[in-house]
Amino acid sequence: MKMYDVIVIGSGIGGTLFSALNHQKHKILLFEKDTNLGGCASTFQRFNGYYNTGATTFMGYEEGHIVKQMFDQVGYKPELITTSSGVRIVQNGIEVDRVKNFNSFIEQLNRTYPNPNNQAFWTKLKTIDEAFWKLRKLYYAKYSCHGYYKSIQSVTELLSTFRLDLFMRADTFIKKTLGEITPEYQAFIDAQLLITLQTPSKELSLLTMALGLCYTFHDTFYVQGGMGTLIENLLKEVEVKRNEAVTLIERQNNLYKITTTSGEYWAKSVVLNSTIYDTAKLFKEEAIQNYYNRFKFSDQSAFVIYLRLKSKADFLHHYQIILDHTIPNTISNAFFVSFSDKNDPKMTDNNGYAITISTHTKATEWQGLSKEAYKRKKMETQKYIMEAFLNYFSTINQDEIIKVFSATANTFNRYIGRSNCGGEALKLKNILNIPSCTTPFKGLYHVGDTIFAGQGWAGVALGVDVLNKEFNGQHRTKNQ
Repeated sequence: MKMYDVIVIGSGIGGTLFSALNHQKHKILLFEKDTNLGGCASTFQRFNGYYNTGATTFMGYEEGHIVKQMFDQVGYKPELITTSSGVRIVQNGIEVDRVKNFNSFIEQLNRTYPNPNNQAFWTKLKTIDEAFWKLRKLYYAKYSCHGYYKSIQSVTELLSTFRLDLFMRADTFIKKTLGEITPEYQAFIDAQLLITLQTPSKELSLLTMALGLCYTFHDTFYVQGGMGTLIENLLKEVEVKRNEAVTLIERQNNLYKITTTSGEYWAKSVVLNSTIYDTAKLFKEEAIQNYYNRFKFSDQSAFVIYLRLKSKADFLHHYQIILDHTIPNTISNAFFVSFSDKNDPKMTDNNGYAITISTHTKATEWQGLSKEAYKRKKMETQKYIMEAFLNYFSTINQDEIIKVFSATANTFNRYIGRSNCGGEALKLKNILNIPSCTTPFKGLYHVGDTIFAGQGWAGVALGVDVLNKEFNGQHRTKNQ
């Protein structure tokens, strides 16, 4: 019988960080159904070139930040290039670079979206963001006295730090501070929030809006060798089973029996890095199925185009293009463009730049279609975005694009086992319903972007930090 202390299912950011931080303390085995490690943060090879699966902005690798703290703890120093601009926002021929320097950003903003209260608005957001990352008691866990106690401490710290701001809606703050802004300025704000939080401002709190809009005031980086390089290096010393999907998890005598496409394994604990929406199917036990089925499916997803561009021109690492109309078969009027670095020997090979273009769609948009209807919709969306892409990047000629292909929610489900993009953004009305890393079942844990605290490396790392404390605290208590 193959027995482990912990079996981790899924090599996304959450599963990877937890495994890397704990493999020396516990006997850990990680399963990944795909060839490539990293899930949405993976790098894959196709048509003799490498591509990043999704958008590639990397932030949080700075002193005092949870991401760098975890990397330091693992002993891994990634090969990074500091970006000159977190992202260039383009709308109707107007460009705004989201640079780290606050005054430089405000100067650009006042030229493009003039408003007498721009300084006050963005200063407030920046102040909230800075205060948030200085918090020392951030915690959210259920189903244990320790978890509830630490969560109450966290809420107390949030209240004492942000006071009434904690209860303010994002759209209320926009109207109160900026007044009636133009549709273009509103689109500028919402397009960025869709990238960072999957949600426009009308559905967010002031706090979450601040976090979603202020990441570019931190150091932002390009990852040499592709985003998947981070995952691969973090897992170098972890026992990993690739191309092995978990098909069933059963509780038996305080242990978990894990059946995969290749065999059977046993563990004292299981950490799931699957989405909460795709987890019930792994269990036959009705109580566990009912627990996961109570979470409403978030069908936010992505439509992604992958390009290989043969060009000698220089580009920034990231752009966001905002259009006048919603892109066909999506929920957005904007798309995010990530260029590989010109001097990256892996991503930018002899065939040119690797480019990832992504926008937001609904997973349900692509379900239940005939093969012909699916292909037709896919090509319609791809063509629309490519025309807008070439319209902005006027120095790029059509014949310089030597490869183009695209992916929908169906594609992601086939390769990485999920059709959606993240979970519900944290809002005042849903804070008590957001799932935590702990579950009502002993030895069963969860981590990732559908669990507190949210999206990207920074949000998922916060959730991993809580999981570490819950898991190792319970483990120590049991063995003392």
